[in-house]
Amino acid sequence: MNAAVRSVVRNALERGIETYAIYEGYQGLVEGNRRIRPIGWNDVGGILHLGGTIIGSARCQRFRERDGRREAAYNLIYSEIEGLVIIGGDGSLTGAHLLQKEWPGLLEELVQSGQISAETASQYQTPAIVGLVGSIDNDMYGTDMTIGADTALHRIVNAVDAITSTAASHQRTFVVEVMGRHCGYLALISALATGADWVLIPEAPPDVDDWEAKMCDVLRKGRQVGRRDSIVILAEGAQDRYGKPITSEYVRQVLQERLGEDTRITVLGHVQRGGSPSAFDRNLSSLCGADAVAAILTPEARQEPLVIGIQGNKITRTPLSYCLEKTWSVAKAIADHDYEKALSLRGRGFAESFRIVRTLVRALPHDVPANQRRRRIAVMHAGGPAPGMNTAVRAAVRLGLDKGHIMLGVQNGFLGLINDEISELNWMSVAGFTTRGGAELGTNRYAPTGRDFYAIARNLEKHNIEGLMIIGGWTGYAAAIDLHRQRTSFPAFDIPIVLLPATINNNVPGTDLCIGADTALNSIVQAVDKIKQSAVASRRTFIVEVMGRYCGYLALMSSLATGAERTYIHEEGVTLKDLVEDVQQLINGFKRGKRLGLIIRNEMANEIYSTSFMKALFEEEGSKLFDVRQAILGHMQQGGDPSPFDRNMATRMAARCILFLEEQIGSPEPMSACVGQIGGEMRFTDLQDIPRLMDVEHTRPKQQWWMDLRPVARLLAQSAPTAVLSTKKSKKKE
Repeated sequence: MNAAVRSVVRNALERGIETYAIYEGYQGLVEGNRRIRPIGWNDVGGILHLGGTIIGSARCQRFRERDGRREAAYNLIYSEIEGLVIIGGDGSLTGAHLLQKEWPGLLEELVQSGQISAETASQYQTPAIVGLVGSIDNDMYGTDMTIGADTALHRIVNAVDAITSTAASHQRTFVVEVMGRHCGYLALISALATGADWVLIPEAPPDVDDWEAKMCDVLRKGRQVGRRDSIVILAEGAQDRYGKPITSEYVRQVLQERLGEDTRITVLGHVQRGGSPSAFDRNLSSLCGADAVAAILTPEARQEPLVIGIQGNKITRTPLSYCLEKTWSVAKAIADHDYEKALSLRGRGFAESFRIVRTLVRALPHDVPANQRRRRIAVMHAGGPAPGMNTAVRAAVRLGLDKGHIMLGVQNGFLGLINDEISELNWMSVAGFTTRGGAELGTNRYAPTGRDFYAIARNLEKHNIEGLMIIGGWTGYAAAIDLHRQRTSFPAFDIPIVLLPATINNNVPGTDLCIGADTALNSIVQAVDKIKQSAVASRRTFIVEVMGRYCGYLALMSSLATGAERTYIHEEGVTLKDLVEDVQQLINGFKRGKRLGLIIRNEMANEIYSTSFMKALFEEEGSKLFDVRQAILGHMQQGGDPSPFDRNMATRMAARCILFLEEQIGSPEPMSACVGQIGGEMRFTDLQDIPRLMDVEHTRPKQQWWMDLRPVARLLAQSAPTAVLSTKKSKKKE
């Protein structure tokens, strides 16, 4: 929420809008007076990393009554406020919708009571209202992700990962209860991200009456095949198909009595709401806040409150009434026990994730009918390691096995494919892969050339490989294109090849996002947060170098998430004039009392003006005012366990890849492609189209969607607004 407040305030001030904060939510709006105060550019500095909200929030019973809303209307008029940006859940946004709808009647009542004159009432038309959905439950229609949901997933996944290690040590069963009264998003996605053994959500209750027996049977079989722990995740609103609540205590009793195992409960509670926000939430809030200010100036915002959300990686605007109608329809479907409808209303991604989880929680794959054709599919890595690679392998192998296919693992990337390091994988071969960083199958940047193609063709034929799945980055894409082009020389290459993008650099075409990039961003953000604390204490400027090669994605997105005041990326280049101007800005800032400086530099931003060169230059020019330090984050960005976002996306992409290979194997002209998230959809791009999308010289896509975010990042990083209108009368208030 703080990142959203910061973005709204700074974008509004940049447009010359006088900006106020209403403290303590609707309670402050009803009370007025000192609860409504001006908020300036520097008031929202240094808050990106803070959890909660600096302007407070509170539930307000008085605002639910018309008298309270009349007081709120009076306070808005008294403070000359013409627009509201509401950051909250469906209850908060419903209140905003009601206030706007009742506005003419509320003004009439204020005139009749003598609180305002008829002339004053005529000057204040219906306020423009825009909503940003702040809810960890991710239960609001109109956005793929609500503000706070990704951070809550981080809290849950970290907790379950820790619980899993102690559970495995003692061979225990744990029941983990997460938030979600009417929405099972947190429970479902955390189950997917942690490799949980069972999950209970309100949208899809157990489909049999004796669901307890089915759950216990799956967990018992899991122990028999080698699992040392059992993790059951349930949403606090979980229920059976008749609407009877399923509590964590009831689940614990069932497991302990029927399995005879030591079973413990962990209720995560409000820990899910707290702590420093994730990189995704900071950037989501910043982008939505910027669009909220643009939206509130449109005529549409006075006619109907607008909800600012995200679909894929695109910021969207949707009428609030439509969002509320769709959101309430899910609750109604659950109340009516129409669970199929409830699941579909949550969206395609939610339903797809549920279907995948139902397969992955199995102790063993389904039995294969005797007459079913079993395909032979190989899985491998290529390129540098990226967190989430193991997650993708586990999902691909288990989903493939469940469909009756023979799954083969290629060790050590293309070198393994050349040297015949190929072996069959079973269900338990990939146990525990979900949570691990790195690449258990091994990976490297070796790309095949010359006689390597003959060796690869021979091994493909030897193992009768009918489909190949490559999980990796630029090396994998370039090698797959070469294999595709060699089909006329080597018939063994005439098989479908599917590429799953996995690289922290986020630099391959055919997708907006790659597996591993979100984890790398969080690693950078956590490191920079600590660096900023150090810098504040000592009046320092830090130059932080991040990976990405010639692609500035990590540099720009981490800059947006940390509030860095300058970002150097190869796409824009670096000149001596830039450096001179930046040094002078730092000097001026520290003279005015500035306590820290933060610059983020892409590792290949400029060959001559290196990180060490910049450090020396800035230190020489500003030594009387501030120290300069450099921090080269290096390979820590490639390490660590994958983030919930990367685990979820890796699993869903792997599922799509297996379906793709199934469709293409055996077809007269098998297609090869790469899977990717483009906009709000998962799509496949024909491998033949990939070369024209590649900037081969700089190993990045020719079109980079995130460069459109550069103006927002630059504006938020300024030390003060550049455009402030001169007179108070000419300003709008927000």
